[in-house]
Amino acid sequence: MKLTVWLSSLFILYPYIGYPLILWIKMIFSEQNNLKWSGIYYPLVSVVIAAKNEQVNIERRIRNILQQNYPKDNFEIIVVSDGSTDETNDIVKNMSLEIKSQYNIPAIKLISYFPSQGKSIALNKGVKNAIGEIIVFTDARQSFHIDAIKDLVLCFKDQEVGCVSGELLFEEDVAGEGKPEMGIYWRYEKWIRKQESYSGSMVGATGAIYAIRKGLFEPMPANTILDDVLIPMTIVCKGFSAIFNEDAKAYDQQTSNIAEEWRRKVRTLAGNWQLLSINKSLFIPWQNPLWFRFISHKFLRLIVPFFLPIVLLSCALIQEPFYRVLTIIQLSIYSLVLLGYVVPIVRKIRFINLCFFLVTLNIAAVAGFYYWVTGSTAKLWR
Repeated sequence: MKLTVWLSSLFILYPYIGYPLILWIKMIFSEQNNLKWSGIYYPLVSVVIAAKNEQVNIERRIRNILQQNYPKDNFEIIVVSDGSTDETNDIVKNMSLEIKSQYNIPAIKLISYFPSQGKSIALNKGVKNAIGEIIVFTDARQSFHIDAIKDLVLCFKDQEVGCVSGELLFEEDVAGEGKPEMGIYWRYEKWIRKQESYSGSMVGATGAIYAIRKGLFEPMPANTILDDVLIPMTIVCKGFSAIFNEDAKAYDQQTSNIAEEWRRKVRTLAGNWQLLSINKSLFIPWQNPLWFRFISHKFLRLIVPFFLPIVLLSCALIQEPFYRVLTIIQLSIYSLVLLGYVVPIVRKIRFINLCFFLVTLNIAAVAGFYYWVTGSTAKLWR
């Protein structure tokens, strides 16, 4: 039982503490990549937006991209309307006419179809119709800093770079009004990506802002959830690097809708499980040059929730004071989480809210596993 406790604890602690510690040590004792770029580089860029019923956001999003500090005759915007039934298509058509008359360039393309086929198919269609050497992926909800595209593209001066991820900032965090636990977790995640980038390559990108060389793109299977992991990893497996450039910034808002936040977490974690089905080579050491990082960063986090009850039950069965104390601590934490669920106001206490956030994250991993194992991941794209 003691061996079970400590082995299970190892599987729980390694993805969150052990792997970052390894990256930190590697950063100290190894030569880091130079992640600062300078100069001018303006290749032809295609910005691809997969949109579904985005009449509220799409005009603002297009205007934000048109304000980029990048030559307007050197980039295009491709909006792929995935079965939209609202005014999205009409808004994009009208904006296309406006921009063409204002700048005398066909800067906006609309690809629309019905019924919805999912985000991965939308992105496939967008890239297929793109003329740019560099493809920038983003969503309809976020906004870019005025230099975001320029900063992303500049990294491709290095011919070994195949994918570049920017940094997503929550507007509430910038204003000092964000959720503390989300801010801590997101900063932790970005630190890991940055250290991976410093020492070689990341194992994923930020879906709201990343770019690739078009020639390295491979069409994704239908219903792929995590394009921002599958696309960068496919590029890495071709011998190119996927790097993080914190100068390229996108902005988003934290959702205050608990149900929507839950769906987002489940969708993301189900997407990690789904990679087992759609690209098994990522889990084979001799086919994935980032196998160790991929397993440490993406996969082992998925199995943490299955070890949590094992640790609790094993501690409870050992009749020694030390393990009794461990049992009490675990039961106390879960009790606080339950209290936070039943009486939401107590989550104003930082410790309770952090515990609630972490436990919810692990429950979402189990829910994601359920969607994957039952073949229901197609339901998660909305």
